[in-house]
Amino acid sequence: MPDGSEVAQTAKSAPPAVAGAAAPKGLTRLAFGGDYNPEQWPESVWQEDVALMREAGVTMVSVGIFSWALLEPEPGVHDFGWLDRLLDLLHENGIRADLGTPTVCPPAWFYKAHPDALPVTREGVRLGFGSRGAICHSNADYREAAAAITTQLAERYGSHPALAMWHVHNEYGVPVSACYCDSCAAHFRRWLATTYGSVEAVNEAWGTAFWGQRYADFDQIDPPRLTPTAANPAQQLDYRRFADATMRENFVRERDILHRQSPGVPVTTNFMTALSQCDSVDYWAWGREVDIVTNDHYLITDGRRTHVNLAMAADLTRSVGDGAPWLLLEHSTSGVNWQPRNPAKAPGQMARNSLTHVARGSDGAMFFQWRQSRRGAEKFHSAMLPHAGTDSRVWREVVQLGADVEALRSLQGTRTVADVAMVWDWQSWWAQSLEWRPSEDHDARERADAFYEALYDRHLTVDFAHPESDLSAYPLVVVPALYLATEAAGRNLRAYVENGGTLVVSYFSGIVDEHDAVHEGPYPGALRDVLGLTVEEFSPLLEGEKVRITAEDGSELSADVWTEFVTPRGADTVWTYADGLAAGGPAVTRNRLGKGTAWYVSTRLAPRDLDVLLGWACDDARIAPRADLPRDVEVVTRSGESGTYLFAINHTASDAKVPLESHGTELLTGERAAGRLAVPAGAVRVVRLDG
Repeated sequence: MPDGSEVAQTAKSAPPAVAGAAAPKGLTRLAFGGDYNPEQWPESVWQEDVALMREAGVTMVSVGIFSWALLEPEPGVHDFGWLDRLLDLLHENGIRADLGTPTVCPPAWFYKAHPDALPVTREGVRLGFGSRGAICHSNADYREAAAAITTQLAERYGSHPALAMWHVHNEYGVPVSACYCDSCAAHFRRWLATTYGSVEAVNEAWGTAFWGQRYADFDQIDPPRLTPTAANPAQQLDYRRFADATMRENFVRERDILHRQSPGVPVTTNFMTALSQCDSVDYWAWGREVDIVTNDHYLITDGRRTHVNLAMAADLTRSVGDGAPWLLLEHSTSGVNWQPRNPAKAPGQMARNSLTHVARGSDGAMFFQWRQSRRGAEKFHSAMLPHAGTDSRVWREVVQLGADVEALRSLQGTRTVADVAMVWDWQSWWAQSLEWRPSEDHDARERADAFYEALYDRHLTVDFAHPESDLSAYPLVVVPALYLATEAAGRNLRAYVENGGTLVVSYFSGIVDEHDAVHEGPYPGALRDVLGLTVEEFSPLLEGEKVRITAEDGSELSADVWTEFVTPRGADTVWTYADGLAAGGPAVTRNRLGKGTAWYVSTRLAPRDLDVLLGWACDDARIAPRADLPRDVEVVTRSGESGTYLFAINHTASDAKVPLESHGTELLTGERAAGRLAVPAGAVRVVRLDG
């Protein structure tokens, strides 16, 4: 039974401190391959699969992730023969294995014996067997069964020559992160007792004097189940921390078994850092626990510039690993199957997507999956070997991509070079997303997307940073949404500016502490000092309402969603509200503090106007404009002992020219490059620079 001890110190987020930056054991090239599920096929197909893998240049596959029912068909009865033969076959053909612990999908017999291991929703509905990830992570029977199958695998395969790394579970938090059953209630109480020490401290942290919610004993506290109206926000926030930490506790238990039984082989689990795909996991905390940061990424085809979201997810993944090389463990060769509409990828798009991840730090490009399934829920999800077989565009592009990835093998272990930083905190996002905030039109993720896209269009490579982490390496730091900001975060941002940094902070930031309690005194709480101002009152706009803001030179910007009544306390007013309730008051300010400058944006600027603001901030940060680079042509650099590599990725339908500061060799064509690098429409070029 979990006692809550491992998950105790999580009442607030913490900056990253990566456990390690290992590489897959024995993999001397970039990883290329995908999830391989041979159990879905007769063994007569396996030889064909491996021959085609070699043709495509596959170097590693992920196996066994969903195989618990085959590995343990009855309680305590194991069948490893098929997996023995598979791993031996892979080894004979020079293909490394990312071996999964199958704990994301317990067998039917397990749930028959332990129906209480199925999770319960906040509404009190127990979910059923027949999908994946239907797990109560507090359930003692599940935890023991997961540890047992992990131990069996580790003892049998811990030193297998094909083994490159261990892959625990699958996509924690997707589709279920929090369970609200009685086992979770008991575990939550233990977590609270360890975290806070006393029920009086919980009452203080949660502000239970409001609405008469005060508790006299831990046994009176339940998970924040469905209530008649808004539930206590501090309780909800702590429950999200608890649910995340409980999943992480289970990962750590499996990881430690693997470390003991299989020393020297790195252990990971696949993240989903894209902000549109998983909002229940604090990846700053998880990045400290894995030996290699890995990520799954799938395009959200909603009409936006999908390559921008892809770049953002890759940058965020690299950042939770403290900048070390990471690994793209899943993405798609073409369309997926789980969105309302699932278009195919255009010719060349698969390579651009894959190599963008590589440019931004991934030491390879892996897919879900190798052979497209004929049955099951994901049979219309694309694969490296599609239903159409080898006489298909997808297959030909896979083979070409395999050759391109091989041509880039020398950059393994190098690091992506960033220009600026963006502060992001999952726990702040959780807090801001709770009920009864001043405007449902204000979305933390939307602001992060908007600021990232503006920086992307300025051709700036972004590192993400925890609000309490060291920011001194960056000339410019942007804070698109930091509703929850600790006092330590406020001090950190102030020190960054005082020491010469340029800071840009967007509205509704710095408002509450780690318990969702409003900081004492005027808004913006923890950020008052660094911004040199106070906010008397928020004044969100009605749906569709807009305001104008103007500067002394007559220039005019447009904004919507939000306005504020701002009082400068040392900051200079740069733009002023021209209309709305805040008319005549400051809209955008600049505070000179120490050696640096802090900007504050009290409204939501239109995209072109956000670019204007960031242009001013870049001037303060002495970041030169990159007007010689076309829109939607990415230029990203990786550097390390093997050299410096410049990636130029053309997402447009027109040929482009990219300036080079020195000569080099283009690795995908073998041609020499100097002066201006020609990048054909839709193509990728990678130059290893001389010297």
